[in-house]
Amino acid sequence: MSTFENVSVIKAANVYFDGKVTSRTVQFPDGRKVTLGIMLPGDYEFGTDTREIMEILSGELQVQLPGEDWRSITGGESFIVPANVRFKLRVASITDYCCHYG
Repeated sequence: MSTFENVSVIKAANVYFDGKVTSRTVQFPDGRKVTLGIMLPGDYEFGTDTREIMEILSGELQVQLPGEDWRSITGGESFIVPANVRFKLRVASITDYCCHYG
């Protein structure tokens, strides 16, 4: 899906790592939410509260989920992050992403 219909967008940005990772929250009428964002090259560690599907729209990164080896992800691919874990990213190029929660 390249567009979202009938949604609300939270104007304030989510800003992490001194502005190297940013996103905006999109809320659907049924309560679902996603974030749309950009990650600049760098190494990052995030934590989750809920299950997340990280859809990489463009760019290149490596992800290390708990108990797993690093794996490469490029634009057009996605990966699932379980709830209540910490995971690491090595972003190689400017990466456009959409994160689906729940």
